[in-house]
Amino acid sequence: MLAVNNISVNYGERYLFENLSFTINPHDRIGLVGSNGAGKTTLLKIIAGIVSPMEGSVNKAHFVTVGYLPQDTVVESEKSLYKEVESAFENVLMIEQELNEAYKKLGDVDHSSSEYRELLEIIGELQHKQEDADAFRLKSKIETVLMGLGFEVRDFHRPTAAFSGGWQMRIALAKLLLLEPSVLLLDEPTNHLDIESLQWLEEYLHNYNGAIVLVSHDRAFLDSLTTITFALSLGKMETYAGNYTFYKKERTVRKELTLNAMRNQQQMMKQTQAFIERFRYKSTKARQVQSRIKQMEKIELIEVEDEEEEVHFHFPQARQSGRVVLELQNIHKAYGSHVVYEKLDYVIERGDRVAIVGVNGAGKSTLAKIAAGIEPFQSGERIVGYNVAVSYFAQHQAEELDMNKEVLQTVDEVAVGDIRPRLRTILGSFLFRGDDVFKQVNVLSGGEKSRLALAKMLLAPANFLIMDEPTNHLDMRSKNVLQEALKEFDGTYLIVSHDRAFLDTIVNKVLEVSASGVKTYLGNVSEYLSAKKKERQIIKGEAAAVKNSEEKRAAVNVQHAKAAGKRDPVSAKVKKNIGQVKKKLEVVEKEIEQREKRKKEIEMQMADPKFYKNGAETKKITHEYKELQTALELSYREWGTLTEEIEGQR
Repeated sequence: MLAVNNISVNYGERYLFENLSFTINPHDRIGLVGSNGAGKTTLLKIIAGIVSPMEGSVNKAHFVTVGYLPQDTVVESEKSLYKEVESAFENVLMIEQELNEAYKKLGDVDHSSSEYRELLEIIGELQHKQEDADAFRLKSKIETVLMGLGFEVRDFHRPTAAFSGGWQMRIALAKLLLLEPSVLLLDEPTNHLDIESLQWLEEYLHNYNGAIVLVSHDRAFLDSLTTITFALSLGKMETYAGNYTFYKKERTVRKELTLNAMRNQQQMMKQTQAFIERFRYKSTKARQVQSRIKQMEKIELIEVEDEEEEVHFHFPQARQSGRVVLELQNIHKAYGSHVVYEKLDYVIERGDRVAIVGVNGAGKSTLAKIAAGIEPFQSGERIVGYNVAVSYFAQHQAEELDMNKEVLQTVDEVAVGDIRPRLRTILGSFLFRGDDVFKQVNVLSGGEKSRLALAKMLLAPANFLIMDEPTNHLDMRSKNVLQEALKEFDGTYLIVSHDRAFLDTIVNKVLEVSASGVKTYLGNVSEYLSAKKKERQIIKGEAAAVKNSEEKRAAVNVQHAKAAGKRDPVSAKVKKNIGQVKKKLEVVEKEIEQREKRKKEIEMQMADPKFYKNGAETKKITHEYKELQTALELSYREWGTLTEEIEGQR
């Protein structure tokens, strides 16, 4: 379907890729992995046609379309949310425009000519394309995707520019999903999604009809979706026939084999070089020496990617807090007329490791800010426990950094104790390597500033950590460093995050925030999701039980009525219902009769060659014909449902 052939990209003498080749087949689910700087984003841009390789090519079949979602997407538009997302269907509008032009030409062409017949064929093909595009379901598709990604109906008419960066990414993702390209390229699509939207996207992509190439630092998301892993390293790519977890295990095995092969090669080269040096000037061995020299020149050296230094980060020792770390009593929080919390009570005790989850806009970040003491509320009380030292991180913390200081200076001013000599190593784990530590803060990107703000926050002594989306700009390795440090942390923390793989091993409670308030679940996020699923099943089961109970009660009443020789009130009610259904059926049958009659009339008109001479009239009647077909289909469905209902009540 799509083939990448011998592409190379280099910066000076350094090759990002060299002679890279692979294919993407229909329905492939590919995870693209590699360390930061390996070239994952560049490769996606090359596949998408945004960047050209210095050598090589990307070839695809003419029917193949490629869609790309960058990491940081801003939708520049003056349209409303709905209109902007609707613009994804420009192809449908183009078909309609082409149809109009064809109808117009048809009116000016002699209908006995070959051009007339060709135009009729074009019109027929365009009409088929309209049907294939499923034009009648556009509104339903748009609403399904927007609501799945967390938008509400009241958002549909808001201007696109009014949405924040995270929501802008969702708008771009919605447009891309609705376009349904043959190859879907997603670069960190989960960064700004809550758990509800993440689950919806995961399910949507499971059922996606095209191929998917996914870059993500969410291990659970990768494991759930991908069946192939492309691993970029040292300008080359290795393919693994499994998801991310399979890749990690298989990579260890392959690396050991490669190391053994490299040692054998080095031993062989050492022996060959010794032979050359020993007999270089001996005439009787000249031919053998030359043979070995040529052999050495042809050897392709086996390389093994250097393992990055293992970083073990430990939080600075802080004094122990009292048993109760924080208590929120009767909190009322509102933004204007919008009430976020009403009479909120919540207690956090020493040792609690709480994940805050919920849909975007439910109040997760607001709760974290109230807990941190930086968000005012209208009434209630926030009581901080004995000896509690709070440390808070959110994405906006990056704005509070001193822009004139260097990266190393920024963390050095808060670090204490024996951790100071290891600051450069710790910064390396947050992707500041080599001379990056001497960069001034004002030249860093948004993601780099967020990572620096997180590192600074973690180096300050505290026993109660509050973190709002700390993993958004971290790679797998950095997240692992933070995760391991949090496992060993002997204090208390509250984390807003949607990253299940990150949270599962470090939390012991899940605090769900919703429109109805807050609810605590014991266990990790996977256990919370399992509990939610059981709750839905119980509710569904209870509803079914109530229905069965009512039916049984009705049956008992019938039996009692018959036994007493009385008129059956339930049967009378059923008869009355059958009568209503029969009346409705008669109405539907009349509608079908009228629509079938009109359909035949139009078909007779369309059979007349003169029908296509008036383009405007042709378009109007053709549109009516399509609407009649849709209406008839719906009427027949309703007729079938009503007929089954009558049969079932007899």
